[in-house]
Amino acid sequence: MAIASPGATLRDEQHVIGSIVELMKTEQQLLISADADGLSTITPNKLQLAQRAATLSRVRHKALAAAGFPADETGMEPWLAVGGNDEHRADWNRLLDLTREAKELNRVNGMLVNRQLGQTQAALGELRGPGGNPGGVYGPGGQTMSTGPSRRFVVG
Repeated sequence: MAIASPGATLRDEQHVIGSIVELMKTEQQLLISADADGLSTITPNKLQLAQRAATLSRVRHKALAAAGFPADETGMEPWLAVGGNDEHRADWNRLLDLTREAKELNRVNGMLVNRQLGQTQAALGELRGPGGNPGGVYGPGGQTMSTGPSRRFVVG
C-alpha cells in the first residue's frame, strides 16, 4: 500500500482509534457490571481494530522513512514542520488526543480487571476454606462431607 505522504492515513487512523475508544468505554461498563458474556463479544472486534491501527501506522512510518524522516511517531513533528499543512497538523493532534484517551481507558479497565480478579480469588478462597483446602463438599445424599485427611486404619 503506497501512499503519497505520511498525512494520508491520519483520518483513517483517527477513525480506527476512535472506534477502539468507543469499544473500551463499552468494555468499561461491562467490567463494572461483571458481564463476562458481553466482554467476550467485544474482544474480537477490539483485536481486529488494533490490527488495522497497526497496519495504518506501519504505512505512515514507511511514508515517513521514504520522505527522509524517522520511521516512527517521532518523525511526524519534523515532517509536519516541513511537509505538512494545517489540516495534517490538526489530524495528527486529534489522533494523539484519541490515543491518550485510549491509553487512559486501558489503564482504568486494567484496574477494573484486577479488582474483578481479586474478588474472584477471594470468593474461591472462601470456598476452599482455611489453608486452601475445601472445608466441606456435599455428597450425593446432600450431606456435608469432609474432604480433609482420611483416617483409615489398617488392621492386620
